[in-house]
Amino acid sequence: MSEQLKFIVEHLNKDPFKKNFNLITFDSLEPMQLLQILNDVLAEIDPKQTIDIREEMPDQTAKRMFTLLGMLKYKPPGNMSEPSSFRQGLVTGSKPVIHPILHWLLQRVTELKKRAYLARFLVKLEVPAEFLQDDVITDTYHQYEELVEGFKTYHKECEQLKSSGFSTAEIRKDIGAMEEEKDQLIKRVERLKKRVESVSNHQRMLELARQLRVEKEREESLAQQKQEQKNQLFQAEQRLQRSQQQLKDLRQAAADAKPESLMKRLEEEIKFNSYMVSDKLPKELESKRRMVQYLQKVVSEPAMGQAELEELEDKIRENNIEINLLIEKRMMRNDPIDDKLSLFRQQASIITRKKEAKAEELQEAREELAALDRELNQKNSQARDQDGDEVIRGDEFKRFVGKLRSKGTVFKKKRQEITELRAEYGVLQRTEEILKQRHEVGQQQLVKKLNSTIVEKKSALAPIIKELRPLRQQCQDLTQEYEEKKAQYDSCAAGLESNRSKLEQEVRALREEMAQEENRYHYINCMKEIIEMQMQRAAEEMKAYVSPDPQERRKTIREQYMKNIAEQESLGKKLREQQKTVRESHGPNMKQVKMWRDLEQLMECKRQCFLRAQSQASIGQVIQEGGEDRLVL
Repeated sequence: MSEQLKFIVEHLNKDPFKKNFNLITFDSLEPMQLLQILNDVLAEIDPKQTIDIREEMPDQTAKRMFTLLGMLKYKPPGNMSEPSSFRQGLVTGSKPVIHPILHWLLQRVTELKKRAYLARFLVKLEVPAEFLQDDVITDTYHQYEELVEGFKTYHKECEQLKSSGFSTAEIRKDIGAMEEEKDQLIKRVERLKKRVESVSNHQRMLELARQLRVEKEREESLAQQKQEQKNQLFQAEQRLQRSQQQLKDLRQAAADAKPESLMKRLEEEIKFNSYMVSDKLPKELESKRRMVQYLQKVVSEPAMGQAELEELEDKIRENNIEINLLIEKRMMRNDPIDDKLSLFRQQASIITRKKEAKAEELQEAREELAALDRELNQKNSQARDQDGDEVIRGDEFKRFVGKLRSKGTVFKKKRQEITELRAEYGVLQRTEEILKQRHEVGQQQLVKKLNSTIVEKKSALAPIIKELRPLRQQCQDLTQEYEEKKAQYDSCAAGLESNRSKLEQEVRALREEMAQEENRYHYINCMKEIIEMQMQRAAEEMKAYVSPDPQERRKTIREQYMKNIAEQESLGKKLREQQKTVRESHGPNMKQVKMWRDLEQLMECKRQCFLRAQSQASIGQVIQEGGEDRLVL
């Protein structure tokens, strides 16, 4: 992931983006900013994508990007294979979705520019079948398909011209030279015509000269065809001779070959291959894996300083000393059983090392032989292309024979060594078996049971494996067919998605236009009804106004408005008179109000004084009320 981010940041800081990011600032970008960067990269590939995503709805942005990525044949990673999750990640600006897209786009900008340019012209518009029933639409669609095919042809020619190495200046120079040569030839022909016109019967002579030229050209063509047929005949004879010689060699090899030698050779090859598969290659693979793990561990750790290196060297020195002490203790113990086992172990390790060395030498010899075979085939093909003959001649054949003899001698020697090693390996294997029998007596029954079980499983799996082989072939065929169909589907889906988005935009625009026109229609209808009502009222008003009947005239709006105006004017006159009266009596009225307020305050004061005097006069008196006597204190 860090390498991916480094790659993205490095390319975004270059032309034409020039973003000036680092890993921290790029990783801390908001989803909207990340989507804008992705849109900028897509705009560099396809200029039609240049847009500010803040001015666009999120679902429209995701749909547009999803369509373009499908057209560019982008495949999401395994954890984002579902279109719904991938689309949701595009909408939300998720980093696990955006970062792989940026990495994939920035790796192949030039290639994707070309693909986007071609998609504008090569992605065909899908027209429904019912529309193609119309002759005009059918003819137009055929013309469109012809234009697409013509574009393909012109584009291929353009690419060939670009890759051919010719420049525009050179072509223009050649055209100019050819035009000059053409002018010179025209002038020369004119001079010759003038000379010939003076000769009698010149038309007949020109016709004969033309026929002679045609016959000479035909003769040259026939001679060339004859030479080509001779070469083809010679090559066919050479191929026939080679095939006869190969057939003769194969028959001699089949006659000299014995079943025992073939079986022995096959057994040796099977043993060697089984050793390589079961012993040597797994060990090499395991060692490579350990080395990779160790290197990954070293890379993941921080860099060491001089003090840490010295500390590690001290630890290594102490471990070596401890190992040497342990070896000395073991040598001092002198266990006879361990001595015998160590002897066998040493012999076994020596044989194993020799076996591995010889296997490597044999593998190198086989690789060298395969390389020589490839070189021989290449030489034969070159010779066949040159003169139709694959036979090596001269010094090259002598060198090849000498090299082959030396290789044969080395091969025989190596094979003899392998035979000796195999014999020695057989002795050691027998010794190992005896030791295993002594130390693993209790495990024999288990081993036999396991072997019998393995044999049973193998016999049971044999028919299944036979059935599986054609199924594997069928699976490969189906997989290939699936890949082809998937590629067709992706291309068709990209085209359909692009067409669908275009159609949706057109439908949306038409719907908006329809809504506007509908609103306008309703507005015009309402205004029409209002105007009609006004016109009707105006007609009725005019009819009543010009009527001789006074009752009808009184019903007119004009008369009603005039009556209302007169009433309002009389009302206004009365109100003005009242206003004048109020203004004139306002001062005396205010004085009278103030006098009444003062009188009210005076009466209230007297009432309070009377109540207070009455309450003081009644203290200490006996008051009779209702036949009862009360003493007021």
